[in-house]
Parts: sequence; C-alpha cells; structure tokens
Amino acid sequence: MGDHTIAAVDELEDGDRKLVEVEGREIALFRVNGDYHAYTNWCAHQGGPACEGSVTGTAEATFERDDLTVSLDWCKEGEVLNCPWHGWEYDIPTGDCLSKDGTRLPSHPVRVENGSVVVSL
Repeated sequence: MGDHTIAAVDELEDGDRKLVEVEGREIALFRVNGDYHAYTNWCAHQGGPACEGSVTGTAEATFERDDLTVSLDWCKEGEVLNCPWHGWEYDIPTGDCLSKDGTRLPSHPVRVENGSVVVSL
C-alpha cells in the first residue's frame, strides 16, 4: 500500500488511457477533460477487464408528460467506458455504472505532483 508514480503529466492527452500493474493489480489511468481518474481493471458484472473497453458517449432519454414526447440525446462523448465482455457502461469521471445504481468501478485517489501522476493504493 502506498503512493505510486504511474505516468508523466504530459504522457496522456485528453481521451487517453494507460494500463499499468501496481502491487499485482492492473490499474487504468484515464485523462478526461484535463482530469485524471484511476480504476482497477475489473467490471462489477463478471470480473471482466472493464478498463480495456471502448470509450464512447451514451444516450440520454427524456419524456415529456404534457405532450407524451420522447427525446433521445447523445451525451458524455469521451466519458463513458464500455466493458468489452458484456457492454456495461461506466461514467469515467465518477466511476458510476450507468445501468445499475450503487455499482461503481473500484477507484483510487490520483494526484499530480512535480510533473508526475501519482496513484494511491
């Protein structure tokens, strides 16, 4: 347990990710909108390698009761991680599963220090 330098600040651009092994665990570092997020490469569904999936957006629906219309909007482009095994979607900035309340990717604190990205396990 402790702090681990896993990347240089300039190593990842927005939308990039890096998989590293730290203390025997696969950790994925994502950079989204200038912020870094670190997660264990594990899906809550069946233990798949969630962090190796595609990064996309998602559809958000709204329903207007007054006129009974439905609208579907594409949102969160570049912020949604799709597990490659069964497609479970996770919000990268929060780690929250988009289809199962209360389910999250295992996250780790990340900070930038002296030009390096440091993750705490």
